[in-house]
Amino acid sequence: MTITLGGHFADRDTWSMQNCPVARTLAALGPPSAVLVLSEAYFGTSRFGDFVRNLGMTESAVTARLRHLVKAGLLSREPYQEPGQRTRYEYHLTKMGLDLAPTLVGLMEWGENYLPHEDGRQVMLTHAGCGADVVAEVRCADGHTVGVGDIVMRAPSDAVDGGAEAV
Repeated sequence: MTITLGGHFADRDTWSMQNCPVARTLAALGPPSAVLVLSEAYFGTSRFGDFVRNLGMTESAVTARLRHLVKAGLLSREPYQEPGQRTRYEYHLTKMGLDLAPTLVGLMEWGENYLPHEDGRQVMLTHAGCGADVVAEVRCADGHTVGVGDIVMRAPSDAVDGGAEAV
């Protein structure tokens, strides 16, 4: 099962992956350790020292990853000051960072399924409202679950009338 290429994408020799959205996303995320810093922000970590302690990374590595994520727009940097202390900064997820959550949930789920820890499953995500397992899935705008073999990739200019291919 593969993604079907439609419209101008159908001729694979006429386009390249140079401006691929996946490549742009990976560039925004940066090195794998930056994704761990971002994950830590999802767990509520916002202060530099807590990132360093929780991740077991060096201060210089955390500094570099936080700078990258702020520059990419995934985290914001907000000043705070404890009484009698110098100004420091907290890091918070932006809308852009929050919108990445389904992708990270998918990575977490995939890792648990295909790269299991020797001691078994390490993480389960459940819905706070009902207790059911949280799963990542691809859906169309009408709410249908979509498998890889049911996906057609085309340019927006190749589609008309709700996604039907232009003739």
